[in-house]
Amino acid sequence: MREINVRARLLPAFSIAMLVTVLTVACTSKQDAGKMVIKGTIINNTAKWAYLEKVPVTIEPTVDDSAQIGKDGTFTLTGKTGESVIYNIRFDEMRTPAASVVNDKPLIKINITMSPSPEPIVDKYEVSGSPVSESLKKFMVSTNTELQKIFVIAKERDSLQRSGASDSIVMDLENKQAKLASELKAFSLKSIDEAKDPALTLYELGYYQAMANSRGFGLEGLTLDIVMGVVNKTAAAFPKHEGLAAVKTQLAQQAAQDQTQQQPGSQELVGKPAPDFTLPDVNGKPVSLSSYRGKYVLVDFWASWCLPCRQENPNVVRAYNQYKAKGFNVLGVSLDRPGQKDKWLEAIAKDNLTWTHVSDLKFWESEVVGLYGLQGIPFNVLVGPDGNIVAQDLRGPNLISKLGEVFN
Repeated sequence: MREINVRARLLPAFSIAMLVTVLTVACTSKQDAGKMVIKGTIINNTAKWAYLEKVPVTIEPTVDDSAQIGKDGTFTLTGKTGESVIYNIRFDEMRTPAASVVNDKPLIKINITMSPSPEPIVDKYEVSGSPVSESLKKFMVSTNTELQKIFVIAKERDSLQRSGASDSIVMDLENKQAKLASELKAFSLKSIDEAKDPALTLYELGYYQAMANSRGFGLEGLTLDIVMGVVNKTAAAFPKHEGLAAVKTQLAQQAAQDQTQQQPGSQELVGKPAPDFTLPDVNGKPVSLSSYRGKYVLVDFWASWCLPCRQENPNVVRAYNQYKAKGFNVLGVSLDRPGQKDKWLEAIAKDNLTWTHVSDLKFWESEVVGLYGLQGIPFNVLVGPDGNIVAQDLRGPNLISKLGEVFN
């Protein structure tokens, strides 16, 4: 379905795989490479083999070394130093790595404690001899601790929503989730800025963005401009790092391509005048976006046939109910199909969308598609009283959070 492709296009405008490219490119660097030895111990072990994997461009990792685990839980793996790169340590056929290290020192020691549960899950690990690997571990532990808090709140919120809890209770949880998400973003950006190794910088950057792409956490993804700023700064600090140079070039090429194609999500609309349009409302009366001048209005692009849109509608309803008394408006713009006005109206009533709605019922041939460069829905822009776009693609708790900044 078209809307599934759309959400991918509206994700932050850079490829996580592109960031990871640095880690593989580094392995073919001309910089002198020595031996890196990892001496490890695994506690509560049931595994027979340990593997050292180089983080790849493709989905499947590449194995650099393997070792049989001793009866006492010890193992030794060998990689290379030289240009910095991330290595994963994995046991048997674990779906996720047991730990990750950076090849900044010739000898790294790691102690991994497995959970006593039937599933092969890491309870904790300690790394020594590698300052960068220690920093990586601290970042992962802090980030995953906060993600767990966000997950618990999101799960409770969804449960209360399904049970018909009041909007005030649900909104309180959404506000808590938005606060935690904002704090995690600030922490991640600070950690990325303070990283003293290029592989660590790119790893943290990619990890945060991967979590932001998982929309259930409500994290705000980093824009292409922010990513390019981080990469350019790091490349300037490590001019001989060939992987970074390659990523910098690829990001510049993507930025040029995105500017040419003017894709939503990669196209930055914030700060620009919102393109005006006039479409008929549910009664056939023409309504113009410019009629909202002097007010805050969320222009919400959706359709009755779009499942992600319908799933997002309760969030918009809560935001509208919470801030309409303060001057917040919503203008629903539907991309429903020709001859299906009844389905459009039915969805409005069923989802309790009590604001103004407009549509020319022309599906993807609607004039707004070209005006806003739409390649998918759901999508929205928050327009300020001066007619300029204040924010775009506000979903879940991010919408409530932004409105809190505007009205409180």
